[in-house]
Amino acid sequence: MARLKSSMSLKSNDPLHGTTLEYILRKILDRHGWEELGCRIEIKCFIVDPSISSSLKFLRCTPWARTKVEELYLEFLGEQKEKSLAKIEYQKRFKKDET
Repeated sequence: MARLKSSMSLKSNDPLHGTTLEYILRKILDRHGWEELGCRIEIKCFIVDPSISSSLKFLRCTPWARTKVEELYLEFLGEQKEKSLAKIEYQKRFKKDET
């Protein structure tokens, strides 16, 4: 029990912790698609005959490119968080107005 408790208290503050590169790439593609991704990050594997597997191979071997993809994903997470907070604030106001 003590071991479980100590591991729970060591939760990482890194938003990328436990997130695979493939998951990150797929989320970005769901949002932007290959064409937009290739415009935002000009990398050949995103522009010429793009695929998940070729992109993952390149990103795993190229730290600067991986960093750019991770930064784009973090930007996406920030936007999602802002939307969630705005929705919560709206719901609070709406509920308050009902009473």
